[in-house]
Amino acid sequence: MPDGLFGKTLPRYDFELTPPMQPVKNLKELRTRLGISLRDVEEQSQKIAEALANPEFFVSNNWLTRLENTNAVPSIHKLFSLSAVYRVRVSELLPMFGIDQKLLEKYQIETAPQHTHLINLEEIDTKNTVNFPVRFDPGFRVEETNLLSRMVQVWGEVPIALIQQLDIRRGRYGYIGLQDMTMYPLLRPGSFVLIDENLRDIRASQWRTEFDRPIYFIELRAGYACCWCEKRGEELQLIPHPLSSRPHRRFPVHEAEIIGQVTAVAMRIVDPEPAELPPKLPSQLLKRP
Repeated sequence: MPDGLFGKTLPRYDFELTPPMQPVKNLKELRTRLGISLRDVEEQSQKIAEALANPEFFVSNNWLTRLENTNAVPSIHKLFSLSAVYRVRVSELLPMFGIDQKLLEKYQIETAPQHTHLINLEEIDTKNTVNFPVRFDPGFRVEETNLLSRMVQVWGEVPIALIQQLDIRRGRYGYIGLQDMTMYPLLRPGSFVLIDENLRDIRASQWRTEFDRPIYFIELRAGYACCWCEKRGEELQLIPHPLSSRPHRRFPVHEAEIIGQVTAVAMRIVDPEPAELPPKLPSQLLKRP
C-alpha cells in the first residue's frame, strides 16, 4: 500500500516506547527522583510548621535521614509535610509504611455495625482505577439467571473519575443492620439498599403482592428504619413483614422523616454464620385448613 497523505510521501520514523515508571518503594527513592535535598525538605517543612504554628510539622535533616534508613514511622503531621514538599498525595506515601488502603473496604465490611444506618461515600482518589465490565455479551438475556462472569465479555481498568460521571456517587444507599429483622425474610439483615429520594410520598394501596408494596427508608430521632409505611392523620405507622414477628411502631410525622423509597437491594441469601432468626410461628398457623 503506497505511503503518503494526499499523494505526498511521508518520512518513516522508528519509535521506541518508553517503559512506564516503576512505583516508588521508599522515601529516599522518591526524594532522589524529584531532585529534592534533605536541606530542601527541612526548610520547606519549617515554613509549614511556622505557618500552622505547630512544630510537629517540622521535618529536620537528621530525622528524615533516620526515616529513610530505618523502619521509623512518621507522625501524621510530618506525613502531611512530606506530602506537601514532595507534591504527592498522602495516600501515595502510606504504602511505604505498610498501609494498604485497598484493605479498608474489606475491613469496613467485616466490621459492619449492628444498626440500620445511612452510608456516606467518602471522596476517593480519581486517579485510581477499578475493574469494571466494559462490554457485555450481546447474547445474554437479562430475564434468565446467569453467572456475571459469563455475561461480561470484557473486563477493563476503568478510571474512578469516569464512574463518578455515571452519577453513581449521587445515589443514596442504606444498610440494614445485622440485628434489624423488621422486613425479614423479604429484606435480610446485612442488605444494602438503593434509595430514591424523589419518591417520598406514601403511595395508596395499589399493590398486589408484598413485592409490589413500596418499602421506605425512614430517619427517626433514635436511628433509622426500613419498612412498609402507612400515614394516618398526623401519625406515621411503620409496618414490619408479618413473618418477622416484630411489632408495629407509630411516630408523629414530625419525628419520622421519609428519606425515600427503596428501589433496589443487594443482599446475601446464605449467612456466613448462623444468624439469629425470628421465632417460629405457632404450629397451628402452619397447618392448612
